[in-house]
Amino acid sequence: MMNTTGSEHTTPNNRRTNLDVGFLEGPHSRIYELGFIFKVFFDFVRGFRKLHFLGPCITIFGSARFKEDHEYYQLARQMGRRIGSLGFGILTGGGPGIMEAANRGARDVNAKSIGVNIMLPFEQKPNPYLDRWVEIRYFFVRKVMLFKYSFGFVIMPGGFGTIDEMFEALTLIQTKKMPWFPVVLMGKAYWADVINQIKHMDRHSTISPEDDDMLCITDDPEEAIAFLEEKIGHFATRRRKYTPLWWLGEK
Repeated sequence: MMNTTGSEHTTPNNRRTNLDVGFLEGPHSRIYELGFIFKVFFDFVRGFRKLHFLGPCITIFGSARFKEDHEYYQLARQMGRRIGSLGFGILTGGGPGIMEAANRGARDVNAKSIGVNIMLPFEQKPNPYLDRWVEIRYFFVRKVMLFKYSFGFVIMPGGFGTIDEMFEALTLIQTKKMPWFPVVLMGKAYWADVINQIKHMDRHSTISPEDDDMLCITDDPEEAIAFLEEKIGHFATRRRKYTPLWWLGEK
């Protein structure tokens, strides 16, 4: 059982370990906080400069843990191929598993294959099917990059991170902080409990009936592609074209 009553917790091998959680310390020094602001600023600048000229993309989210022989890996690769064939770039978190499969599918059809890789203590490496990638320090900056350059989102089976990304996308769309771009949830059996929770929220009116229109739940790539095409054609806005500036390192 998890111990939440003190400043220590019991590890699986019954050792007692002191927690070192920075936010429990209270306010840091002003210099420390200023340093944090600059780290976040440069994370954003690095992402914006690297991804500014991508063109329209679809972001595919999913677990890093599925191997090549898994059905969900193959489904993600198929979605990468199909979406890439429509002329969209494939944008992922840049790592292994579902992310690798989607980028690999893009590579299969010579579509743009882009990753926004997160810097982690266990050194997640960019997968080998990326044409371009940027490495980001903070998860919240990474999510901004994955949303900013996308016209739609495909949610494959995944864990905490995937659920977080899906509900943030839905929240941003629901609150009109982002255009009403389509969200496809693939894997009905895998996501059954999440789907039931969404229905439960609908019954209790904690979400609006029209919120259902932005989410397609399916196992069928054809249905997913049709939904993406329909919604993107309806909601996507024209974007201005900008010329890369060589002196900023843009290309």
